[in-house]
Amino acid sequence: MMLSSLRTLALAGLAAWGACAAHADALDSLETFVKTVRSGRAAFTQTVTAPPRDGQAARSKTSSGSFAFQRPSRFRFDYAKPFEQTIVADGQTLWLYDVDLNQVTARKQAEVLGSTPAALVAAAPDLAALRADFTLKAAPDADGLQWVEATPKSKDGQLALVRVGLKPGDKAPELAALEIADSFGQRSVLRFSQVEVNPALPAATFQFQPPAGADVLRQ
Repeated sequence: MMLSSLRTLALAGLAAWGACAAHADALDSLETFVKTVRSGRAAFTQTVTAPPRDGQAARSKTSSGSFAFQRPSRFRFDYAKPFEQTIVADGQTLWLYDVDLNQVTARKQAEVLGSTPAALVAAAPDLAALRADFTLKAAPDADGLQWVEATPKSKDGQLALVRVGLKPGDKAPELAALEIADSFGQRSVLRFSQVEVNPALPAATFQFQPPAGADVLRQ
């Protein structure tokens, strides 16, 4: 990123060169991640912060669970705390199961995943596919991570911006963080740990059968 104030022309040139190199590295890391990490498994914590309202302070809620994916179109989130919830994309259908409500929502996967954070980290087969739905821009390194900002090209959805944080791994770049901002000012931050790169995942990982007695809503 260009510095807002520069002391000398020489420093300006060095800063610009260094910024371009960092930006290229971040986008290269994302491309390598998408191309070489075909499956993954991790634990996660998610903090969702709602914007201040009526003079009140911003409110945050934290949840945790496990995450797995297999390109190009399968992933699974299992929320364990504070409430149990399962989200599964099996390649055709996106399932959402709320345990407390004993309710399942099923939607056609192709209609909902294009411009979503899941497409960035788990569904897209390559960077070209991502660029069809997102404008990608490298951001400055921070917190020991390389960051890429992804802005949806479609203005119809609620998603405003996604930031993907990557860190170097033994086999390939690893997904470390995901920051999501929506058009209502809500912010969601996911941090990943215990990351496994290209594990052999059983096919059953991405299969979902509505539990007996659950209400199933198909949209």
